[in-house]
Amino acid sequence: MASGATSVSTHILDTSIGRPAVGVVVELAVRPGPGAEWRAHADSLTDADGRCGDLPALPEGTTHARLRFETGPYLTHAFFPEVVVAFAVEPDEHYHVPLLLTPFGYSVYRGS
Repeated sequence: MASGATSVSTHILDTSIGRPAVGVVVELAVRPGPGAEWRAHADSLTDADGRCGDLPALPEGTTHARLRFETGPYLTHAFFPEVVVAFAVEPDEHYHVPLLLTPFGYSVYRGS
């Protein structure tokens, strides 16, 4: 990734078993401002550590990013078949957005 690029990373921890969530599809979308249309930017799949290590830098002018986690296929009885997290971004920053997941709840935060 280029120096000074705006980037996003994520990982998923299945807190019901205390292990990474492996094989979850994650989609990254971007937009240049509030009210603008979301544009698909990248797709990834969580690895053995629950991480997506291949998300590309965000396009210049991006002010919002959105992660969509396809949790339904991962969880046997998913109350939330997907988790969508949208957040504001600033140029030249890195955003790590972990998802803590259980069959009946989730939590996200800005990590480091």
